[in-house]
Amino acid sequence: MDTIPLFVSTEWLAERMGDPSLRIIDATAFLKIPEDSGEVGAWSGRDEYNGGHIPGAVFADLMNELSDQEAEMPFTVPPREQFLAQISRLGVGDGTYAVIYDQGNALVGSPVAAAYWASRLAWQLRYEGYDNIAVLDGGLTKWKEEGRPISTEPGHYPAAVFTGERRDELIATKEDVKKAMNDESIVLINSLSPEDFRGETETYPRKGHIPGSKNVFFGVHANEKTKELFSDKVLRETFEKTGALDPGKKVITYCGGGIAATWNALILNKLGQKNVAVYDGSMNEWASDSECPLVTGSE
Repeated sequence: MDTIPLFVSTEWLAERMGDPSLRIIDATAFLKIPEDSGEVGAWSGRDEYNGGHIPGAVFADLMNELSDQEAEMPFTVPPREQFLAQISRLGVGDGTYAVIYDQGNALVGSPVAAAYWASRLAWQLRYEGYDNIAVLDGGLTKWKEEGRPISTEPGHYPAAVFTGERRDELIATKEDVKKAMNDESIVLINSLSPEDFRGETETYPRKGHIPGSKNVFFGVHANEKTKELFSDKVLRETFEKTGALDPGKKVITYCGGGIAATWNALILNKLGQKNVAVYDGSMNEWASDSECPLVTGSE
């Protein structure tokens, strides 16, 4: 089976709805950062899935079934056995290809457009060795706006066999990031808002960003109204100033909990930068360790 594009349009998906090899996955989850405190709230999108989804789609529970419930930090990559058991049950494996979407509300109450829950699942699948993945450009929002069909019937696919091998190069640890701070061949990308980057918020245990990292806010890559990605030209201009598109560099993206970082990683992959790892612990882990340095300000 040929590898499919990293992003596909609603039209592309609609034309393939009858393909028995197609797996449509709703990866919706929600994140809310209250204005009056730094406490982050997150919850599964299963209820929203039950209320209406693309016909045939199955629901992938990133909050519970596809994260490590025993880990100290939320959203942590689960043990491989756990992930494969769940994803195989959803029908994803050898001989299939998956189109992943979410319902578009990356941040509750915010106009930010980013399918970062879909990109999180896409990254996890690639990490475990599965390549035939696409993220639906514009997500469910665009699908609905075009008047395409919605179903409340639960999707179901036959259980699959998953034989891909884990790619350790796609994930970065705290120790990897410590080494990267002093390595000119590695570009660290902070995917949070400029305010978080500069240390003007109380979202994490300590303020600021990892020394040497560059700020590319995950919310600048798509149109807030249509939810569609901007052109490659615009996307490239956003990243070029950081050096992240240099083919001789390795890139490590991070954010708060390893979710938005996968969106930046996917955009970089789309632009041709293949050597990208995601720091899964991100600021949740880094800012909780007083021995890990943080700096404030715009540099």
